[in-house]
Amino acid sequence: MEHLFTKIENMRSKLSKGQKRIAEYIEEHYDKAAFMTASKLGETVGVSESTVVRFAVEIGYDGYPKLQKAMQELIKDKLTSVQRIEVTSTRFGDDNILESVLNQDIEKIKRTIDEISHEDFNAAVKAIVEAKNIYIFAVRSSSALANFLGYYFDLIFGNVRVVSTTSKIEIYEKLLHINENDVIIGISFPRYSKTAVEGMKFASDRNASVIAITDSMISPLVAPADHVLLASSDMASIVDSLVAPLSLINALIVATVLAKKASVESTFQRLETYWDKYDVYAKTSEIAKNTEEKEEKK
Repeated sequence: MEHLFTKIENMRSKLSKGQKRIAEYIEEHYDKAAFMTASKLGETVGVSESTVVRFAVEIGYDGYPKLQKAMQELIKDKLTSVQRIEVTSTRFGDDNILESVLNQDIEKIKRTIDEISHEDFNAAVKAIVEAKNIYIFAVRSSSALANFLGYYFDLIFGNVRVVSTTSKIEIYEKLLHINENDVIIGISFPRYSKTAVEGMKFASDRNASVIAITDSMISPLVAPADHVLLASSDMASIVDSLVAPLSLINALIVATVLAKKASVESTFQRLETYWDKYDVYAKTSEIAKNTEEKEEKK
């Protein structure tokens, strides 16, 4: 993809005075502009919203949302934690934070639906189902996703290893026996983990099937991957949004269950027997009874 700043420079001589002010602001403050609406950017620079939209088209984007995404790509691995807090404050201000965050997560799921490759998704499911061993590699905040996926895959397949170490030597120790019969699922979102990238490259060198769950085709996990599953993640806030990645993982679990429906049904029938025998789950009827008894005593 042509770099945003290159696009601006190539078209600079054709821009109006107002558009040049937009260009200058983006070049100097793209970390802030990346999360402004067209209206807010126009207000900040001193031009109309329509001028901002025309500027995006003039430099080669199909509307302002594509320009905004290009600006966000520039900062994926550059914002520090302190800068995240500043950006979050700018984005939400005094708005209803609950509604704002939930609505943005809804948008991330919608964007994931538009961007994910169904071909890669289906190929990833096939690779997982056919693998002798399944490795899931993720560290830091992404390890929560790995553990969730690992829990269900371990019930379904029984041949799963979750790797969440940040030690380089442990990466190679834990992936020592991975080979062409195995699959590795690497999960990482900005700021991308170097150890996750190294683990994926090591597995690829050993000819394992490599699946990347990440947010963008410029993610460093893409290069060693055979199958790329994109899920939108808003990294420029105080915490990473993992709503869309988790939804994608849910879909991956459902797809693999349906692909192995007969054996999975047998597995879960046995599990239900053990769960009942050892009283694993609270029964709603007992909870309701206890609640009624407490109410009567009052």
